Amino acid sequence: MRRTSTALVALALVAAATACSDSGGGGSSSNTPGVTGSEIVVGTHMPLTGPAAAGYSKIAPASKAYFDYVNANGGVHGRKITYKIMDDTYNPATTQQVVRELVLQDKVFAILNGLGTPTHTGVLDFLKTNRVPDLFVASGSRSWNQPDKYPGTFGFNVDYTVEGKILATHVKQTQAGKKVCFLGQDDDFGRDALAGIEKILGPVAAKQSYVTSNPNVGPQMGALKQAGCQVVMLATVPGFTALSLGTASKIGFKPQFVVSQVGADLTTLKKQLGPAAPLTEGLISDNYLPLSTDDANPWIQLYKRVNSQYNGNAEFDNNVVYGMSVAYLFVQTLQAAGKDLTRDGLIAAVEKGGFQGPGMAPLRFSKTDHSGYGGMKMSRVQGGEQAYFGTVYQTDDADGAVQPYTAAPAVPPSNGIPAAP
Repeated sequence: MRRTSTALVALALVAAATACSDSGGGGSSSNTPGVTGSEIVVGTHMPLTGPAAAGYSKIAPASKAYFDYVNANGGVHGRKITYKIMDDTYNPATTQQVVRELVLQDKVFAILNGLGTPTHTGVLDFLKTNRVPDLFVASGSRSWNQPDKYPGTFGFNVDYTVEGKILATHVKQTQAGKKVCFLGQDDDFGRDALAGIEKILGPVAAKQSYVTSNPNVGPQMGALKQAGCQVVMLATVPGFTALSLGTASKIGFKPQFVVSQVGADLTTLKKQLGPAAPLTEGLISDNYLPLSTDDANPWIQLYKRVNSQYNGNAEFDNNVVYGMSVAYLFVQTLQAAGKDLTRDGLIAAVEKGGFQGPGMAPLRFSKTDHSGYGGMKMSRVQGGEQAYFGTVYQTDDADGAVQPYTAAPAVPPSNGIPAAP
């Protein structure tokens, strides 16, 4: 009986070792989850419904449209990309459920562009344990840039502290002497943004926060009005940007709003505000990708073609630009990882860096830096249009100076698909 038990234990250990090998990052493409000779399966979690769905629900379909375009032109190293999109409703508990399904049942090769700070934070350890590459998280939290703790996780957005420093520098230059206040999401999004703002401006005059489960910012706007705020900086998702503008208007509060780019897509805000859309006039924000309205930009021309052919000609806004830009970068990394695709090989390719795409600021990937883009350019809504002004600025999330970044942006390849290096 004991010998039988010992044998069973030994078999179990062999099975476990085999399973570990199959799910690990080494080996070759032949034993890498989600990779066959003709297909690469990747997954994501997105708020397709719920309080953060406004605008964001367009990102993953846009990424898929670009992958479909690449697939129609031969794929990457002969493999076509299958993109599994799961709705997490911006609920962290649901995020954990759908990511486990993607990894354990669907056996995805990688998670790409999972959206949200509170949502994605809850799956970091699970993805690390299962050695699943976690690429280009759709959030500017500094949590994604911890290569020692999470070697497979990489950001995409400019981190919120860097952005806060750049937005605050503009406020310091143009709104000198005015009382500056802050409203932010009650998580790392809000806290990181405020940290960047206060590195430049010092303590703000008043600060408020919100939770996405309570779509009412009346008390917060009332408090900021009572405090005499003349400039209100927002770290808000689009739905709460619209709520803030609308609520402030109803109580006769008219500060200068300065908004994080993740909550400032004009098309989304106009749709949220409806007849009150003129409240966006004068809104200050920033971005690092071409604006959807810049028809002269070659990236916008490429993305509009893809959108027309593979995305049902969806309403073209900055969320569509974002989704396709993420997809373009992912194809670049697959090209760089080579035909013998493994998880370790993909991570090594990202850490090697050197990628260029539609962004106006530099991508910072290296072995010691897993953050994404490193700078922003200011934008303003004027005459019902959102347009850039000024120069591109870059900085770090510590005490480094906010400095101009002057390198010319790249142009897309003639066929719209990045070539293998």
